[in-house]
Amino acid sequence: MDSIIKKIEKQTMLNDYLTPAIIREKDVKLGLRNPDGTGVVAGITTKGRVDGYQKILKDPVKRTYEVRPVPGKLFYCGYDVEDIVAAVEKQKRFGFEEVAYLLLAGELPKQADLRKFIKELGKRRALSKVERQIIMSEVQNDNQMFALHSVISHLNRCDEEADSTAIDVVCRQSINLIAKFPTIVAANYNVLRYSKGFDLRIIRPRQELSTAENFLYLLHGDVPDPEEAHLFDIALILHAEHGGGNNSTFSVRSVSSSGANTYMAIAAGIASLSGHLHGGANESVKLMMKELKKSVRDWESDREIKAYLHKIIEGKVGDMSGKIYGFGHAVYTISDPRAIILREYARKLSVKKEMHDEFLLYEKVEKLATEMLNGRGMKIMSANVDYYSGFIYEMLGIPRELYTPIFAMARVVGWCAHRIEQIMQGKIIRPAYIQVSSDVKQYQNLRDRK
Repeated sequence: MDSIIKKIEKQTMLNDYLTPAIIREKDVKLGLRNPDGTGVVAGITTKGRVDGYQKILKDPVKRTYEVRPVPGKLFYCGYDVEDIVAAVEKQKRFGFEEVAYLLLAGELPKQADLRKFIKELGKRRALSKVERQIIMSEVQNDNQMFALHSVISHLNRCDEEADSTAIDVVCRQSINLIAKFPTIVAANYNVLRYSKGFDLRIIRPRQELSTAENFLYLLHGDVPDPEEAHLFDIALILHAEHGGGNNSTFSVRSVSSSGANTYMAIAAGIASLSGHLHGGANESVKLMMKELKKSVRDWESDREIKAYLHKIIEGKVGDMSGKIYGFGHAVYTISDPRAIILREYARKLSVKKEMHDEFLLYEKVEKLATEMLNGRGMKIMSANVDYYSGFIYEMLGIPRELYTPIFAMARVVGWCAHRIEQIMQGKIIRPAYIQVSSDVKQYQNLRDRK
């Protein structure tokens, strides 16, 4: 058996390898990326807009462009997310529910509508007996993204209209998922702890608490500190949506376009987010910084930190990937607005949690890594949202296993909004893949093959 597997592996490596010359010859845009690194336009959306560069037309005849880096901006249905966060902060209220309404409906809610929406979410947070049984069946699943994927895909069993793509049904399913995701993520983790020998603790959500408050309450068993709950609410807002081109949202849209039901489409988004190139970067940042803290004796020494970062780039330490995690983005260049916002919240919380020295180390590594990466003549790179989010979650007492499920817990809002939009557009997504060779091979009978 091993020998045939090895042979298939060898032939795969031989026959599936594409040379750069073939890619240029066929004018293929791998990863749906243009040669200048910008994304191929594959759809249109009203939900999110991500700005990280400007495309300046250089030659109208040849349609060639110059890509010019700009400070990053993120918009939800036309509203700058920085303005949303500033307004929520100023008014000292929770904003994730308002953002969820905005992305689903396409407009900001009036006060009465927001109250009704929040009440509806509160009513739907609790799990049914069947839903609790589904979660208990994942007791041995150590990977919390795998567990989340399994639970969401099995929720078909709890919905008599699971396969309907009528907009009213999909809206109802979307609100239900947005409400239940925090409960499911917290319950999955508590069941995992039970499998490790801890007492089983499944707490019922409280209708009067916000989404952010409820999750921390379900996780820790106590109503959270208001300041910490507000910070977690900001993190949820910043992760709720990021345009239709990010891998998980595109996966949801692609599966939705086939007529698949809501649970299968959202499970596709979870599956995409579980990949290390998309959703797990904040976990990788935490592991990277853990090793850096052990290896660098003087946290204030630029020389020591730069020497260690060089070793990371050279693939000599860490996971040997050569990547400094938490830096660079497919769209953002000069800055990621989410990282800038989270940096300032991390600064404040680090003082409260007596972890300010560690924050200063993060800040210094950010500065030095940005200089080093941008000095290598590659694309402009800056800290992304994952760089500070894991540090914030650590200070909030959230276990590392839940960093990526929390990402999904927030992003399910954007996924659902894009699913509704894709269903309304009514076109199956079917990009073309070109064959490497147009040669027609002569079929040989089995007995004649040498």
